[in-house]
Amino acid sequence: MAKIVILGAGISGHTAALILRRGLPGEHEVIVASPNRRWNWIPSNIWVGVGVMKKEDVTFELRPVYEKQGVVFKQARGLEIHPEGKAGAPAPFVTLEYTEPGREGEREEVAYDYLVNATGPKLNFAATPGLGPDANSHSVCTFDHAERTAQALKAAIERMKKGERLTFVVGTGHGLCTCEGAAFEYVFNLEFELRRAGVRDSARIVFLTNEAELGDFGVDGLKLTHAGFRIPSKLFAESLFVERGVEWITGAHVRKVDPASVEYETLDGQIQALHFDFAMLLPPFTGVGLKAFDRAGAEITSELFAPNQFMKVDADYAPKAYEDWQASDWPKTYQVPKYPNIFAVGIAFAPPHQISRPRKSKNGTPIAPAPPRTGMPSGIMGRAAAMTIIDKILRGPQTPAHEAGLAEMGAACVASAGSGILRGSAASMTMYPVIPDYKRFPLSGRDARYTFGEIGAAGHWIKIILHYMFMYKAKALPGWWLIPE
Repeated sequence: MAKIVILGAGISGHTAALILRRGLPGEHEVIVASPNRRWNWIPSNIWVGVGVMKKEDVTFELRPVYEKQGVVFKQARGLEIHPEGKAGAPAPFVTLEYTEPGREGEREEVAYDYLVNATGPKLNFAATPGLGPDANSHSVCTFDHAERTAQALKAAIERMKKGERLTFVVGTGHGLCTCEGAAFEYVFNLEFELRRAGVRDSARIVFLTNEAELGDFGVDGLKLTHAGFRIPSKLFAESLFVERGVEWITGAHVRKVDPASVEYETLDGQIQALHFDFAMLLPPFTGVGLKAFDRAGAEITSELFAPNQFMKVDADYAPKAYEDWQASDWPKTYQVPKYPNIFAVGIAFAPPHQISRPRKSKNGTPIAPAPPRTGMPSGIMGRAAAMTIIDKILRGPQTPAHEAGLAEMGAACVASAGSGILRGSAASMTMYPVIPDYKRFPLSGRDARYTFGEIGAAGHWIKIILHYMFMYKAKALPGWWLIPE
């Protein structure tokens, strides 16, 4: 009997758990440990954050789903990995700390044959003084954050209905943030809701981003096929900002967030201040802080994890200039080379380098998006890791691993720009591959046939359909496995 432990129940971990349980005979054990008892379809948090959905629309309890599927669920966080076991007990294990009410702080050692690290990120609000829902800005990173943000937006709208003019600032709260797409979606949903409430004329809306130019999205921008033409994503994005009357500030590192103002530094080295009445700023990410130890108890965390606390996998992490990196340097199997029974998928793996070009301000401050690896790619990685484990258990340990390299993977993104039934719209974009490959595609790094963008109501309806499809799939309802990642 094999035992598989999955740390984290987000898109990657939950996908892996369901596929493993469906693909393995019942004598094999699948265990999921997550500090959260609810599953959250995070892409729809932006709708919770403007009040058009509730947390019940984007979450559900994990335990009943796992009990029905035969997955063991532990409401706990991973603390330590012991890939060599310990003296006198050679089986590898992880140390968990329970977050379940009544068991808080209790620890347990859980042995494994295969381990999937799908912990996702730590929301590093502390990287910027004053950033975050417990300080001076709002967030949509969790459903609880999003609900609080919606309440603040509702209060702001009421103020405008009474005659006040307000400034809204939306964007990234640090120079090294990722997930610019979530901020992009939120700013346009906010703008849409202000129009729907009849107060748009009383609002100044500013998008504040660490991207060197709009449309970078942490992937170094795109050359999109649109209406029969090839256009840069910069133009694609700017057209939407101009159409909706949203101002933008690019190349910005937020230095601190005060109760009514943001202080930020730009690539040209200037320090500026921006007043706000409402600010939704996303934090940078780090790994969750897992530790690793060898059999003798000596810490080997630096061997398994990069300085940003994300796990190192089958990528080329050798120091190189940005211009010397190749698409082939990115991981394919997400296995840890020294311990190939350990996988890190989704946000949990350490990227070998930035996709967007690294930049610093004239003062030496790094201001460049970190690589995005959420949503569709995360699900595909989770599936690949699960299929590799299934094959190795059922067909033998020498069975080749399944691959899901971002350099060979396409991705689709549907960014909501307003959630009205008849007036809603979205920016729909696809790219192939995610990691630009200038050897294969010298002109733009990506295949023009599969890299395109459209803005309109059709994308909005696709976004709604995807929401309900993925909620259905995540609940493991009949035929869930027919819905692709």
